[in-house]
Amino acid sequence: MMHNITATIPGRCADWHLQPPVLGLIAALSFTVFMFFLLGVIYLRKYNFLLKRVRELRGSTLMQRAVPRGEAPTSPVRPVPSEEEREEEEEAEMPPRPSTRVRLSSRRLWKGLQQSPRFTKADLNLLQLIKAGKEGVFYQARMTRGTCKGHSMFTCKLSKEGVRPKSVETEVSIMRKLVHHKNILQLLDWNTSEEPYILIMEYVSYGTLRTFLQTNRAHLSADKELQSLLTIASYHIALAMQHLRSKMILHCDLALRNIMVNKFPWEVKVGEFGLARDLTSMTSRRSSRWRNPRQRVPLRWYPPEYFKNNYYSFKGDVWAFGIVLWEMQTFGTLPYPNLETSDAVVYHICIGHKNTNPEGCRPEILHIMRDCWLEPYTLRPSFTNIVTMLENIIENDADYVDVESPQLLKDEAEYHEAKCLRGASISLEDTNTI
Repeated sequence: MMHNITATIPGRCADWHLQPPVLGLIAALSFTVFMFFLLGVIYLRKYNFLLKRVRELRGSTLMQRAVPRGEAPTSPVRPVPSEEEREEEEEAEMPPRPSTRVRLSSRRLWKGLQQSPRFTKADLNLLQLIKAGKEGVFYQARMTRGTCKGHSMFTCKLSKEGVRPKSVETEVSIMRKLVHHKNILQLLDWNTSEEPYILIMEYVSYGTLRTFLQTNRAHLSADKELQSLLTIASYHIALAMQHLRSKMILHCDLALRNIMVNKFPWEVKVGEFGLARDLTSMTSRRSSRWRNPRQRVPLRWYPPEYFKNNYYSFKGDVWAFGIVLWEMQTFGTLPYPNLETSDAVVYHICIGHKNTNPEGCRPEILHIMRDCWLEPYTLRPSFTNIVTMLENIIENDADYVDVESPQLLKDEAEYHEAKCLRGASISLEDTNTI
């Protein structure tokens, strides 16, 4: 019995001698974990400090840009990235949220601007209907007395009943941000103090590009330079969309019916920003995912990722640009003309079917069109790439025909003299959104 007890003592003593190394190892690990935790806390505090500083700097910049209506902003246009990878990184990163102080100041500025509107509907003389949309009606108009900031004629948008004032305020804010671009319909004045809410924009001679092409189809089809003219018009639309991209604005309603014509093809202007979204005012990347049941969207112009994942990005506007190219080549034909219901359109888009190749479309434009419809959306070109491709096509055309030749200018003068354009612009625009 005593022998057994003494035999176990050396074993226990051996175990006791093994414990100090184990304790040391545990202490070292604990110290390492503590140091990582401490470094993490320091890094997090430093990151929060830098983030707060960026917000303060952005806030001061916004305060400097909050100029009264009628004054031109002094900040330059941010250049558009030239590399696809850089653009994708910018899309993935959302700017910091402006400080509460700046947002309150902007609201007070807005409220102050709208306290005493300079005109009402009674001051407008509505001359000619341009188009009727889901949210508003466009007219050619003038003031009953005087002018609007020196403009005797202008384009006027009257909101329809039920449109929320917040959505009109957002539209005005976006249009003010997009000032001074020749290919964007410029905002002159507005009144959101009472219904109908009114936006006054610069004058355009021929209403929408869709109406223009439909009205002049016979004349344009006989023009041997038709493809060159359509390419020039496409180039100006792409320039407008490139400007939107530089301002972090999603259009979300790019269609032929929302492009205005003042002088074809050299003065075409992107308009209708009722569905547009300013990404700089959104709090997170998730804000690009939305589906408002109260808001109807033009399904025939929307990309498959919207229906599959509730997602719309700048590459969604690129998809819509490809649809616009198709509309131009078919003289304003409704996309997916053989589909009649919304469900059929959505199913058709989601399974990967595309519009058929337009008859007579030049190969270069067909190539850009198909690139705009690539999936996944990351494979689609940026608007900077599209502008470059169209510039190259126009330069090649210039080797064979002078796009500013007297003959083409004469043809355009004949367009201006055609009275049928006036009558055609009176007809209601096809606003079917399926």
